[in-house]
Amino acid sequence: MYGFEVFSPEVDDHGVDFIARYQRGRWIEVQSKSKRESGYVFMRKAKFLPSPTLYASVAVFTDGRLPNLYLIPSTAWKTPSSLLVVTATITPQSGASTSRSETKVFWIIHSGFDDVVASLLQMRPK
Repeated sequence: MYGFEVFSPEVDDHGVDFIARYQRGRWIEVQSKSKRESGYVFMRKAKFLPSPTLYASVAVFTDGRLPNLYLIPSTAWKTPSSLLVVTATITPQSGASTSRSETKVFWIIHSGFDDVVASLLQMRPK
């Protein structure tokens, strides 16, 4: 997809679902989540620490429509909001709200999947 090479770990014990690299350049680690309709998706904070190379891939499925896709840099959780939540519960977590009313705002604040991929392509080493 988009010319990226994708590698998946044999075991998902570090919170990384796949690694993507573009033309032997910069690589990113991705934790992938999906949700039907709206709600809340989360990543355990112990395995999702903000890093310039760590991203959350979120797919929101709605019956009869193509999914909304988001690629969110983990560093976005350094500034929590009503959309990007950090909790300090028994299991600390970083999460994202995918409610219908907030999805449009979410899309505006955090560029869509294609826009984030385009920015990654521009940052590749020469």
